[in-house]
Amino acid sequence: MQDKKRILVVDDSPLMRRMLGDIISSDKRFQVTAKAADGVEAFDLLSRESFDAVVLDLNMPRMNGIELLTELRKYRIAARVMIASTDCAEGAEVTMDALNLGALDFIQKPGSTFECRGADFTQSFLGILYAVSEGKLPSYDKPPAPIPEKVDKKSLPPRPKPCSDKIDKIVAIASSTGGPSSLLSIIPQLPKELDAPILMVQHMPKGFTSSFAERLNGVSKIEVREAQEGEVLEKGVAYVAMSGRHMNLKRGPRGSFVIRYSDEPIRAGVRPSANYLFESLINAGDAELTCIVLTGMGSDGTEGIRNLKKEKEAYVITQDQESSVVYGMPKSVAQAGLSDKSLPLKSIAKAIIERVGVTDK
Repeated sequence: MQDKKRILVVDDSPLMRRMLGDIISSDKRFQVTAKAADGVEAFDLLSRESFDAVVLDLNMPRMNGIELLTELRKYRIAARVMIASTDCAEGAEVTMDALNLGALDFIQKPGSTFECRGADFTQSFLGILYAVSEGKLPSYDKPPAPIPEKVDKKSLPPRPKPCSDKIDKIVAIASSTGGPSSLLSIIPQLPKELDAPILMVQHMPKGFTSSFAERLNGVSKIEVREAQEGEVLEKGVAYVAMSGRHMNLKRGPRGSFVIRYSDEPIRAGVRPSANYLFESLINAGDAELTCIVLTGMGSDGTEGIRNLKKEKEAYVITQDQESSVVYGMPKSVAQAGLSDKSLPLKSIAKAIIERVGVTDK
């Protein structure tokens, strides 16, 4: 029998430490081997012991979660960290900072103990914890991926008027665990004049995709938005799928393409699912399709790409194992023989630009 994964719980609330500990211990894959009331205690433990995963609160006395992650990086103490905090939704920027500092994923703790004990939270929590515990240990050989400077879009030259408004190229990206930091490495590298729209499914809790889109938009030359129902696709714009609903591409009037949401069942354990998005690209007419599958646990995207390729030509790029936080989703696509090229994270933006080009000046 495989040894249980060793978990450290860090939270300033004794009640929450006990509740999270009970949830973790209810799963035979895990055991809570230590608890800490703040970042100081956690740093001491992590400097002496190794754990398969750390469940970390953000708002704590003495040393908060961000400060702990900063210290771990400073002293090169590698740990797989999952953020579990009531601050996640209200402090989306702080959560993004935590991911940039090395945390692998996050979940918002409910406001009541009743909800914490509920089946929905327990299932989500344990699923994320397992993904984090299977993830790659952060490497501190390099500095954290720099948060790109905020872009003053007003200072950029206007986007060149394309020869045609017709959308003849579409990029679709799927990601999960490790995805936010990967997308923060890719999207800011793309030029404002990119000759295609980008559709993105990033598995996130409800209420978070809007903040994430705003974060990406603030540091990118292209426009990044949380996709809205009925929105018409534009070149040089990236659309982040709304949490809790499946995003699909549909044909609109006069050759346009529009975004439609559906409440179809959860698929591959998630909603939105990349499977639905990739399959909806069958509606893309003669547009040239590029599908990209980044880091993430599970197999979301594989079935969708398989069904898409039965009907259309689509070029598929998967993130390679070395640069993936969790080599699950891209591995599934590659093992199914559906990947046309496997690339390290640092090469994916360039590959997108080479595939779709820029609008004529």
